[in-house]
Amino acid sequence: MASEKILNQKKEEVSKLASEMKEAKLILLTDYKGINVTDVTNLRTDLRKVNAKYSVIKNNITRRALAECGIEGLEDQLTGTTAVVISSEDYLEPAKVIYNFCKDNEYYKIKGGVIEGKVMTTEEIITLAKLPSRETLLSMLAGALLGNISKFAVALDQVRIQKEAEAPAEA
Repeated sequence: MASEKILNQKKEEVSKLASEMKEAKLILLTDYKGINVTDVTNLRTDLRKVNAKYSVIKNNITRRALAECGIEGLEDQLTGTTAVVISSEDYLEPAKVIYNFCKDNEYYKIKGGVIEGKVMTTEEIITLAKLPSRETLLSMLAGALLGNISKFAVALDQVRIQKEAEAPAEA
């Protein structure tokens, strides 16, 4: 049986991970089997740029931390090699980074995750990752609004021209 010291270390590790998970907007479980150190280093760098953390944690510790947070439904994904991506600031950008990495590395897979407290399937996470960024969506909205305003201005100008053309005829 494990010593008391080792058990206490593991309990501390679980509680530390659980506290990170409680504050996280995104928790992703990924399968990293078959990728090399260079790729993982690049992935970690890309994730740091979007304020996300990439860790390889034992499945049992992850399972206990998720249970401590009251998150259920990911137990089946905690088999084999598992890396955990956690972000407490944003969920969309880290999901995009992981999705793009998956496209470039056939062995790297998203197992599942939690977005703002809701357990999500791989398909749901990929669907969210495919969405345009917030800035892109806002610019699309602005373009659509500007287009409508321009059409309205042209229509008003045409009414003005028509009224001016009718005015001399009346006089």
